[in-house]
Formats: sequence, C-alpha cells, structure tokens
Amino acid sequence: MICSSSTLNLPNLRQKSTSRCLLEPKANPSPPINCTAPAETPPPRRIKTSPQLNRWSRARSVRSGLKLDRLAFKDGVGTKSRLDSPGRNVEDSEVGAVPESPAKESDGVNETDVNWGKAIYMVSDGTGWTLEHAVNAALGQFEYCLVDRVCPVNTHLFSGIDDLERLMEVIKQAAREGAMVVYTLADPSMAESARQACNLWGVPSTDILSPITEAVASHLGVSPSGLSRWAPGRSSSLGEEYFKRIEAIEFTIKQDDGALPKNLHSADLVLAGVSRTGKTPLSIYLAQKGYKVANVPIVMGVALPRTLFEVDPEKVFALTINHVVLQTIRRARAKSLGFGDDLRSNYSEMDYVKGELEFAGKIFAQNPIWPVIEVTGKAIEETAAVVLRLYHDRKNRCSMPRISKLY
Repeated sequence: MICSSSTLNLPNLRQKSTSRCLLEPKANPSPPINCTAPAETPPPRRIKTSPQLNRWSRARSVRSGLKLDRLAFKDGVGTKSRLDSPGRNVEDSEVGAVPESPAKESDGVNETDVNWGKAIYMVSDGTGWTLEHAVNAALGQFEYCLVDRVCPVNTHLFSGIDDLERLMEVIKQAAREGAMVVYTLADPSMAESARQACNLWGVPSTDILSPITEAVASHLGVSPSGLSRWAPGRSSSLGEEYFKRIEAIEFTIKQDDGALPKNLHSADLVLAGVSRTGKTPLSIYLAQKGYKVANVPIVMGVALPRTLFEVDPEKVFALTINHVVLQTIRRARAKSLGFGDDLRSNYSEMDYVKGELEFAGKIFAQNPIWPVIEVTGKAIEETAAVVLRLYHDRKNRCSMPRISKLY
C-alpha cells in the first residue's frame, strides 16, 4: 500500500489536496479506493435526565450491589487509576489483603458529567439502625440546602459488614466516588482497619460508635466486649424485651379505633381524639417501643365507652389539631375512599369539623388530668416524645421530666 499527501489528478475525481491511500495495481485493476482514515467518533451525547431520578436510580443500584465496582474516574486510555496516595505504591496487605476489583464498562456515559450530589456511605456490622438515625439527625441541620438546592446528599447504607474484605471493598468504592464514610463497628480491630484505610485513600470518615463506647467503658470501669449485636457469643436478641414488644404490638392492633374497650385497663397508654389526629400511627409507633396502647375515637353524637373514664386518668392522653389542617386531611381521606364532589359528606365540612373539635374540647375540659397535646405540624416521633416524657414524669414523679429505662 502506497500512502501519499499531494494533489492527485485521477479520473472522475476533482482536484483535492488531501492525504489518501492508494492500493497498488493488481492483475485486474479496480477503480481507486479512497481509504481516507475515518473521522474520530464524536463523543456520546450527554443524556439530560431529572437529577432527582438520577439519584434514586443510582441509590438503588448501589444498594443492590450491581454497580458497586463502578469507576468514577478514568485515565486517558480508559484504565483504572490507583487509589493509593500520589507517588506511593501501596500494597493491599497494609489494610487487609483485598483483591483489586475489576473495572466495569461505563456504557459510553461519562459518569462525571452528572452531579449526583455528595455521597455518604454508612457502614455497620449490624442493622445500621443507630447509624442511619445519627446521620439523619446530622442532616437535619442542613435542610435549608439539601435535595435539589445547593448541597444535595445521597446516603447509602451498607449493613451486616462483619468481615474485613467486604469492609475494604466498600471503602475502595467510597474512594472512587469521593464519598464520606460513617461507620459503627463494634470490633475495635475492624474500626481501626476502617480508620487506616480511609486515611490511606483520602476518604473523610467518622467513627460514631467508638467514642461513646470508650466513654461508657471509662465511666463503668470495665472493658467492652467488642462484639457486634448479632455476633455469636452474645445473648440472643430474642429475649424478654423483644417478646414484650411483640406482645405490645399485638395488643395495640386489637385495641385500634376503640375496639374492645373493656381492655383499656390493661393498656399502658390510652389516646383519645377526633378522627384523623394520628391516633393509630402514634399507637403503632409507641407499641414498637414496648408500650401497650389503646386509642379511642371521639365522634360527635356518639357516646364514649364508660371504661375510658374509669381507667387511671394519668395514662390517658388527649390529641387535638388545628381545624383547617384537619379539614384538609379529611378531604384527602374522603377522596381516597372515592367520595367525590357529587357525594358530599359532613365528615370534611368545616362546620362539622369545628363542631367535633369543640365537642372533644368539652370532654377534655371535664377531665383536666388528661394532658391535651397539639399535633398540628408535628411528626409522629415528636408527639411520641411528648407522650412518653409526660408518662414517665407522672409514673416516676421526677423533679425533671425524663424517660428512664433500666438495663
């Protein structure tokens, strides 16, 4: 093959100064073939999608493990960049012998083109309940800039990480994505390995469990076991407290919405209020904490069960709500049940809503020992905290409101 760059005069071709390749003559010559090198393939078109949908999709992928080894950064020839610190060749054995994860194809999409938000990896050797609630509490301080505003955050929970190899894989992935790692690891050697790996690969990290464990150990004057909650050797999690919670949940479900009023004496807590004040979800939430809860609906024109006024009044809690908010909630409820504008009901009419709240208010006034809790704009957890604080304060006669528990 002869390649030249010059002005060519060939039949049926215009004069053109270019770089061409001509095939050498053969026995049966054929017309000259233009074998100009094809132009470079244009970069893949960036797909514009919803940022929120992207984050949800990515979260699902990471949690399912399908894209755990996905690379966030690639060098010029598409090979994987080392996670070691610059200018240093680090052996995996320094933080536990973990095989290098193979690079996966990115399907022609440059992952750095899309802003997924800052990632926080939550790593736990148990269920991750403590860790998840701690991170959520911290993120609550940044509500003004989360989601689609200034600083979107994407959290990923990795629970049951109880061996070093899996721990290193998660931290490597965090390094690839530029994520922060927050962990609760009861085993001191696992926690130390996580700390060293994060320092080695430049991953910002926070140990949630170790500082408080060490403080409690110093206060008690004994050493911690270093075993995770589900580790062999620890007492079974299916203990007395567990079955107490199960019993409380079963009791609460049977007593929902005023059912079996004869059992109100057996309840730890009794909730009273008009429809749509959150009695049922609050009851279930409290039951999961081990309290037997009964709730009694207050309906205008319907007599309340006699046992409501016979039980210890210090365990009865009244719930009330703003009438405008209550009407909005009831309208939504009526619509979900199929009651349209053509099937009007006084259930969500303002006059009826106000009348029912006034009816309930008179009952509460006749029972001044019942504390009246305003639930407007409150989450179930907030209302539950108020109920439990008042309950334990009355039960234990404390000089300062508190919720006490003996271990």
